[in-house]
Amino acid sequence: MKILARRYDNSEAIALTVDGDRIARIEPAAAADNLPWIAPGFVDLQVNGFGGKDFASAALTVDHVREISLAMDQFGCVQYCPTVTTQSYDVIAHGLSVIAAACDKIAAVADRVAGIHLEGPYISREDGPRGAHPLAHVRPPDWEEFCRWQDAAGGRIRIVTLSPEYDAACQFIRQATAAGVTVAIGHTAADSRQMEAAVDAGARFSTHLGNGSHPVICRHPNYIWDQLADDRLWASLIVDGHHLPPAVVKSFVRAKGPERIVLVSDITGMAGMPPGEYRGTSLGDVDVLEDGKLVVGGQRQLLAGASRPIGVGVANVMHFAGVDLKTAVDMASARPLELLGLPSAALRPGAPANLACIELAADSGAFRTVKTIVRGEVVYES
Repeated sequence: MKILARRYDNSEAIALTVDGDRIARIEPAAAADNLPWIAPGFVDLQVNGFGGKDFASAALTVDHVREISLAMDQFGCVQYCPTVTTQSYDVIAHGLSVIAAACDKIAAVADRVAGIHLEGPYISREDGPRGAHPLAHVRPPDWEEFCRWQDAAGGRIRIVTLSPEYDAACQFIRQATAAGVTVAIGHTAADSRQMEAAVDAGARFSTHLGNGSHPVICRHPNYIWDQLADDRLWASLIVDGHHLPPAVVKSFVRAKGPERIVLVSDITGMAGMPPGEYRGTSLGDVDVLEDGKLVVGGQRQLLAGASRPIGVGVANVMHFAGVDLKTAVDMASARPLELLGLPSAALRPGAPANLACIELAADSGAFRTVKTIVRGEVVYES
């Protein structure tokens, strides 16, 4: 298979040949304005569901996991982390075991799942930081409980997001880190001392920094400054145009540096659904607005996850933060792989053929996937 496109990292027109599941050759090609960009495919560390299906649901089935996994193809996303959010012990265990079963039974799912992200239930109980997570199931970190969940997941939990405000948090972080799990700080009301102790214990990044917080916080000190200031922490950002204003995105990217920023979509089961009022979802009552924005039912000032794919974040971060295409794409491909210690993505002979051909307009946030290739196979083409 030969693909004509422009390299995302230097704008050169190329003819890229795929043989099997690898890039075989990259040769110069005649330039043309209508060529799409070609880049390593996106890796989304926070996908809660899609198309009316949630990973944190007692109704989740293997077929649902397959459907969500294949739906990511249309967004140029070649790997992702199914994200199981705060629920009862049994619902979380069910979600994890079903995802594991899907990976065992369906090769296409196993190819796309980079690991499972457990977001909660070890988060803040406070309104604001808790976000749309159900209060009834929020609780302190419990290592024995987590190990049972990891068994249910077949060892696939790769990320756990928690709040350091609990006495048990630091010991949990040390144990998780020793077990090879990446610990993130999120949905937190932790103070400066708790935050520093968590990073000392091994916490690696901040989950959707700037979201899952109080509507009004102290100017200083506060938990956002603490996370921004610590160079040991990476940060994931939702740059969908709803979750963070452009000036905040620009400030976060400048403070952390692009090399420590990971773009995530945080799309939920309501993504891909028509506008309307949805009741009894895994995040409770959710309204889908006309512009695709997801809010807590009857409370439009409170977000309930996201609906826009990660590619929109790539286009937006170029416009909001003034970064170039390579930097923006790397935030959604190379950086998440690096954070999780997975093999790097690259456009070079011998590299895995996990690729996305895309078109985007940074000034408007417009994004379109032209083609997605997973393990050398075209899995989506518009």
